[in-house]
Amino acid sequence: MTGHRGLGARWRRRRPLRTRLALTASAAVALVAVGVCAAAFVIISYQMTRQLELDLAQTATQRLQQTRDWGPTASDASCRYQAVPCVQIVPADPARDPRGGYRALPVTTATREVADGRRTAYYSELTVAGQPVRMYTTRFPGRHQALQVALRSDTVERGVRHAAWALSAVGAAGVLLAGALGYWVSRTGLAPVARLTATAERIAATRDARHRIELPAGPPAREDEVTRLAASFNAMLGELEESVTARRRLVADASHELRTPLTALRTNAELLARADRLTDAQRDRAAAALGRQLREVTTLVNDLIELARDEEPRPLVEQVRPAALLAHAVGAARGHWPEITFTSDVDPDATALTVPGVPARLTRLLTNLLDNAAKFSPPGGPVDTELRLVSDELHLTVRDHGPGIAPGDLPHVFDRFYRAEAARALPGSGLGLAMARQIARAHGAELTAEAAPGGGALFRLRIPAH
Repeated sequence: MTGHRGLGARWRRRRPLRTRLALTASAAVALVAVGVCAAAFVIISYQMTRQLELDLAQTATQRLQQTRDWGPTASDASCRYQAVPCVQIVPADPARDPRGGYRALPVTTATREVADGRRTAYYSELTVAGQPVRMYTTRFPGRHQALQVALRSDTVERGVRHAAWALSAVGAAGVLLAGALGYWVSRTGLAPVARLTATAERIAATRDARHRIELPAGPPAREDEVTRLAASFNAMLGELEESVTARRRLVADASHELRTPLTALRTNAELLARADRLTDAQRDRAAAALGRQLREVTTLVNDLIELARDEEPRPLVEQVRPAALLAHAVGAARGHWPEITFTSDVDPDATALTVPGVPARLTRLLTNLLDNAAKFSPPGGPVDTELRLVSDELHLTVRDHGPGIAPGDLPHVFDRFYRAEAARALPGSGLGLAMARQIARAHGAELTAEAAPGGGALFRLRIPAH
């Protein structure tokens, strides 16, 4: 058994799916065709034999009604003609047989037993005068005699042979048709799979995820499993293309943003390498600039690492209170931006609510929003924060009173490294808001930006409260 399984496994490995499907479908249809032909042959053979037996029984009944004390002539049992029955009467006692041992139809012990009533009527196959016949032996009612009626069966055998040849031809045609249908089914049914394979191989060869599989036109409700597989593969390719595009854009933006601070770092490092030619003031300024640029590069690299994470680590998730996180973030922002006035308004219903999340990451989200608002606020201007429970959501808003967001910049405020015209001269890497949105999405929340009524920018964070 192990050897058979090994051969089957090797056969499956060496044959492509299309060939295996064609062979399997062809074998199934061919088996049905051969089975139907075999069943038809058995039925035809049985029906023809049964019809011959019915003719014999009918002839025997007629002869029993017509025959009295009269015995058949020798020509009656010759079986020389196909349509003429052979008839003879046999007594139960051989001593009373007027013909003695001569009989055209064979007389056996079973024949005498039927004549004596010790055995029921029966059918038998024999050869008479070189011709195949089928004989029916029955008893005369009320007499110790048996009636033998025989008909030549060569017509039945010839009909059975003709039926066998005809059904064999039909079966062979069915097998050929099954092979053609199996090949057609394999080509038609696996066409989307073949396109999927070709697309996957093309993507692997070219590393271009823009290729798609052509889908048949029609309503989605009528799509089959293979078409849905191709549609899912196209959706996966779309996600892959978006991921590759985002990665390339991130690498390009990061390289662009890192080029300037790295150039400044190299310049200041080279300048400090010739410290003996500098005055103390020049050396102090170069060292201070080098330290500041190192901090900027470190912050930028850390932000890039944070953005490379698509989800929060599950072991760090715990139940946190957004109200407490907001109070902590506002307190830290007041120390970092002493010239800005931060206000906080928390709904009492939202004070004790908890949500699952990573405290450090949610704190980073709030810090980024507060730093962004403070950066665009005028000196002494307020930054307002609110936390409200609305239906099944916590709404946290951060509003500044600065120049606001231009309509053309609003769709891009969360893009990586994006800076509006008014922000080009301000410090920062352009990653704070992008990181804030990524943290929000990782926690199942939604972060949006809009123009605040009366001027300024308004950032709204919606956190599911259930």
